[in-house]
Amino acid sequence: MPMRAYPAFLAVAATVTAACLSIMAGWQRGGFLAERVLWIAVGVVLVVAAHLLPALVRAHGRGVRAVGTALWAACFVATCIGHGVFFILAQKHAGELRAAAVPAVTAKGRGMAEIARDRADAVTRLARTNARRCVAPCPNLIADRTAAAARVEQFDTELADAQRAEAAQDRVAAERAAAIADPVTGALTAFGVTAPRAELVTGLAFAGVLEAVACFAWLLALRPADVTRAVTESPVTPAQQGSNDGVTVSVTPVSRARLPGDTGQYPPVRNPAPVEVATAPTVDEPVAEAAKESRDEKIRRFVDTAKAEIAAGALRMTVKAIRIRFDCGQSIAIEVRKQLEPQT
Repeated sequence: MPMRAYPAFLAVAATVTAACLSIMAGWQRGGFLAERVLWIAVGVVLVVAAHLLPALVRAHGRGVRAVGTALWAACFVATCIGHGVFFILAQKHAGELRAAAVPAVTAKGRGMAEIARDRADAVTRLARTNARRCVAPCPNLIADRTAAAARVEQFDTELADAQRAEAAQDRVAAERAAAIADPVTGALTAFGVTAPRAELVTGLAFAGVLEAVACFAWLLALRPADVTRAVTESPVTPAQQGSNDGVTVSVTPVSRARLPGDTGQYPPVRNPAPVEVATAPTVDEPVAEAAKESRDEKIRRFVDTAKAEIAAGALRMTVKAIRIRFDCGQSIAIEVRKQLEPQT
């Protein structure tokens, strides 16, 4: 599988994810069906534009790139805002579901205000009963005092139960508030950031990272194709082939033999004498093996040097740049380029 397929898969996945977020955000922001459809269309167009504009305007002139950069920035901001709407509403819905899972506590009996009012009346009656005096033993007075004291004690017990129920309700309310808040948002509030602002910042951060990944992946997927192999239609002379392969083969030039009576004009005279043509000497097997080993060592040395220079940004990974940098032949540059390609 070519190396360009991996960033293409990542770019497609990021774009599809961002488009789905825009669809959900548009559906939540619109009221009527037509409004929702238009919001969705606008969001999807902005997402595609934000992802593909950097790769599409890269090959154009400076003016087109400047306009494309401005449009890309506007599309990027608008897309992040739309995604932020989705993230905030999604977090709100998730908080509501978490809060609904907290068991509710219902208050039983009367409220604390009503109980306190009745207790006050009972305490007043007890005080009046205690203030009464009787010379002889008065059973009725003793009974009234006992009843008033029991009445006050009953209201005290009821008031304590009401206080415990109210404390339980407060505890459940605190648990629901904690469940509504996002865990990360709740942690940010400890640094003095309000919950709504923390939710907005986290939503925009997620949207920005997603958009940046998609844009960079499309830049890698749609980059110009480098020349990985040379295809030439013109014939290669032995001298050129020797320079390309790194093996020098001496070729003895052959001149036209001048015959007696030949004036040097073409066409030559008929029935010329046989001409001995000098041929290039053959290369022995040991010499060819040594040249092959030298070529492999040279390629390995070029690959190591090219890796360091490409990592430093001083060399482009193209056949032409490798030929110019190392002053080598076409075949050596192609082999170096092939060995460098898996690392890109």
